[in-house]
Amino acid sequence: MAIRADAAPAVARPRDGDPEMGAAASRTDPARARQRPLPDPKPLTEHGPARVIAMCNQKGGVGKTTSTINLGAALTEFGRKVLLIDLDPQGALSVGLGVPAQAMDRTIYNALMERRTSLRDVRVHTDIPGLDLVPSNIDLSAAEVQLVSEVAREQTLLRVLADVRDEYDYILIDCQPSLGLLTVNALTAAQGVMIPLECEFFSLRGVALLVDTIDKVKERLNPQLEISGILATMYDARTVHCKEVFSRVVEAFGDTVFQTVIQRTVRFPETTVAGQPITTWAPTSSGAAAYRDLAKEVLAL
Repeated sequence: MAIRADAAPAVARPRDGDPEMGAAASRTDPARARQRPLPDPKPLTEHGPARVIAMCNQKGGVGKTTSTINLGAALTEFGRKVLLIDLDPQGALSVGLGVPAQAMDRTIYNALMERRTSLRDVRVHTDIPGLDLVPSNIDLSAAEVQLVSEVAREQTLLRVLADVRDEYDYILIDCQPSLGLLTVNALTAAQGVMIPLECEFFSLRGVALLVDTIDKVKERLNPQLEISGILATMYDARTVHCKEVFSRVVEAFGDTVFQTVIQRTVRFPETTVAGQPITTWAPTSSGAAAYRDLAKEVLAL
């Protein structure tokens, strides 16, 4: 799983006067070459206990929140009950689902810091049947400091989740873009980690540090923790750079990389403004189809 973070990918440069869509860029798309048929998941007869998955990458802007929203919505289409947890003080997950978290009196912060407040007290139902949300706002930024003095501070979220795990099939945690105490709480509470990775070199550099953090949490706090998969996002098969970075990730991590690839599309910014997942905003789009495929892969784990 080792990856050299200091070496640039061997990108084939187009010759002077050649467009990037020249002969080098027209080589076989490595993402398409990995595609295989995905079986439809079996229906459930009962719900719970939930599998907890942390969406984690210390680099911002790689698609963590977008993937949390849309994977959660896609899982509900297959009959699963899903709880989304916004563990980022910026509250992007809440905004992306049209929830006015900044005006709320109780959020994930209260569930973490107040003994008498549970997740049931702060969760809200979304417009998607089977999809619930625990919102967040700027108040959560104080938790990082306040948790430092707590006993078993890394296990605070784990204790809070115990109240609702039997009600859901999946709990997806949208982590903040850092490796601080809140992210460590998410990794301690999770069984799996999904790493959204933008197909761009600077995103690739940080994966080694993240994997090292995951290994430390597994060794010291959560022996059950595993990497569920690396999700390639913002993929553009028209560019040599994207294909080279993707190929390098597959070379380093092998089958840990999901075969589903999230392509660049203008639909995702539209869904943020609309406050809906792409599966309802543009249900026939390629983006919606991609997240349904990702849901199938997650269900098959």
